[in-house]
Amino acid sequence: MCLAIPAKIIEINDKIAKVDVDGVIRETSIMLIDDVKIGDYVIVHAGFAINILDEEAALQTLEYLRDILASEAQQANGLNDHL
Repeated sequence: MCLAIPAKIIEINDKIAKVDVDGVIRETSIMLIDDVKIGDYVIVHAGFAINILDEEAALQTLEYLRDILASEAQQANGLNDHL
């Protein structure tokens, strides 16, 4: 299963952008989308920005992902308590 994550563009150099995903900085290709600019949120999949998202949708998606991770961590801690 693949998961595409919203990322905020923080720097652009030709067709490569630096993106911020919840504090993690990565490089991604922006060759597949037009008119992208610093501050835009994009969906990144396999190292390529594939779509521009509006900020509200991007932030909500990141919040959902944080909630899922927190829930999984809490469940894992609960399992460890029974070992």
